[in-house]
Amino acid sequence: MTIYHLSHIDLDGYSCQLVMQHTPHTMHFYNANYGEEVPERLRQIVEALEHEREAMILVTDLNLTPDESRWLDGEVKRFNETGKKITLQLLDHHGSGKESAARYGWYLLDTDRSATKITYEFAKEQGWLQEEPAWMEAYVAVVNAVDLWLQHEAENFEYGKVLMRLVSETRELGRTLFAEQDRAYKLSLLTEAAAMIDLPDAPIVLDEKIHLMKKGFFREEENNTLDNLVTKYIVSLMGAKRKEMTIYYKGYRGFLSYAVGNTSIIGNGFLVTYPEYDFIVDISPRGTMSLRANNQVDVSLIAKEWAGGGGHPNASGGRIQGFKEQFRYDKVKAQIESLIAKRESVSGKLPQKSE
Repeated sequence: MTIYHLSHIDLDGYSCQLVMQHTPHTMHFYNANYGEEVPERLRQIVEALEHEREAMILVTDLNLTPDESRWLDGEVKRFNETGKKITLQLLDHHGSGKESAARYGWYLLDTDRSATKITYEFAKEQGWLQEEPAWMEAYVAVVNAVDLWLQHEAENFEYGKVLMRLVSETRELGRTLFAEQDRAYKLSLLTEAAAMIDLPDAPIVLDEKIHLMKKGFFREEENNTLDNLVTKYIVSLMGAKRKEMTIYYKGYRGFLSYAVGNTSIIGNGFLVTYPEYDFIVDISPRGTMSLRANNQVDVSLIAKEWAGGGGHPNASGGRIQGFKEQFRYDKVKAQIESLIAKRESVSGKLPQKSE
């Protein structure tokens, strides 16, 4: 079976996907925080299903509003009326989904279990975990204890607290730009942590090992600082996306990233690795932009012309007025290219690049 699985972005949400990763199905994972990102990810899944004949939509650790539930139910019915076989299942524990749960049979709501425990027990009932890892049952109990705040389950609760921080502080990769790699990173760390639950003083052991675990994910051959290992990894990912992420302004070639951050280190690393680029600009979800160059163009002039910003010739920034937060890179790029088209038609201090 092919399953399109949308889940939350906390420990409970990713742990649902960790469980499903060990089923025999072909999994396509998506993640979302509450708000506008949920319907955006659902739309992505529906778009992907246009090319499927038979599949399941699985939503975990996210409650859907009545409008979202109605829309998704209608889309599944639309697919099935054309001869497709699309099933829908939601597994959640947030009481705010009570109205939708009362209306739809595919909406399983149980406020007494974490979403991870619901998913785990659902998968077992379906016969999907016949090759269950030895650590999984204990891991699910840990997540359940901390997500429901069961402090009386002291050992599980304390280990779960460290796991929660492990997920919340694993922000080295941009979740929008590198969703697949970011998810793999988190699931890899959680898998490694799951194998340490039964060690003496397990919460302390995990707490002290997190930094080395992170380095282990990014390290290829030579050891280095975490910053340098992450920079090399991200620059490699950026390099693979050059075709779709290149922009031009007045003849200068730029690279547009979104919500990557750490532009000084990563931006410099990219420009050194790919000297054919004149500048790199990273846009935050709030429209703040950070530009870097390597003596090929004065980015303070670009910042001024784009957003009334400024700074230094090789390091500048500003904030784009009216920028709308997006959860898909193609929509970010469309906004920036629209801005560029408007600014290029207005004279400024930045001259056209000479050939």
